[in-house]
Amino acid sequence: MKNYRLMKNELERYSRQILIWGAEGQLKLKESSVTIIGLGGLGSIISLYLVAAGIGKLFIVDKNKVKLDNLNRQILYTINDIGKNKALIAREKLLKLNPSVDIEAYPETFDEKIGDKLVSKSDLVIDALDNWETRIILNKVCVKYRKTLIHGGVSENYGQLMVIIPGKTPCLQCIFPQKIERREIFPIFGPILGIIGSLEALEAIKILTKYGQPTLNKLIFFDGRNLSLKILRLKRNPKMSCLR
Repeated sequence: MKNYRLMKNELERYSRQILIWGAEGQLKLKESSVTIIGLGGLGSIISLYLVAAGIGKLFIVDKNKVKLDNLNRQILYTINDIGKNKALIAREKLLKLNPSVDIEAYPETFDEKIGDKLVSKSDLVIDALDNWETRIILNKVCVKYRKTLIHGGVSENYGQLMVIIPGKTPCLQCIFPQKIERREIFPIFGPILGIIGSLEALEAIKILTKYGQPTLNKLIFFDGRNLSLKILRLKRNPKMSCLR
């Protein structure tokens, strides 16, 4: 087992946030491992902020390659990355931002098999996906291993956020029990991804450092067109396995 401690350069690098949650909180981040599923618009923002904040271990998963029509919102990539795998390129760029973070990239489709491998050894999991089919698989695996899952989703000018702690809060299938049709192409406004991705990163850091209160039993709706925020209070479904 590693003997974690903060080095002199880390105390300087993270000095502004250590003023918020203290050296103990920063050490908790360094000791933590997070899995991000999806390295598109949400994943770009989430991974940048977690790596900048000093997360200890990061697992990133995405099978897709960078395309030109990604670049209006997936700010981790440039035109020179077109045709390259997102997870591998993301790892390369994130290490340039903070080489002290241990990053493992998986350029493959997320399924239960890879979920068993990564979720089981993660402290927290983040949904940065763009389809509900894969989200339900991710939700199932997180419930299986009792791992906290932070869900974020976007479409057009709208975004939503939900923190799931199996056994304490509703899971995705509690709130969305019916199958949601997959949309291959949907409209999306870049800054909405920035806002929701930042909120996902914020909740992750709060939970890992034990700073503040996580957003539990709530579904947060953000309307970018009218700049409004709505909160839906959630109730658990006693028939779901996530509560047992």
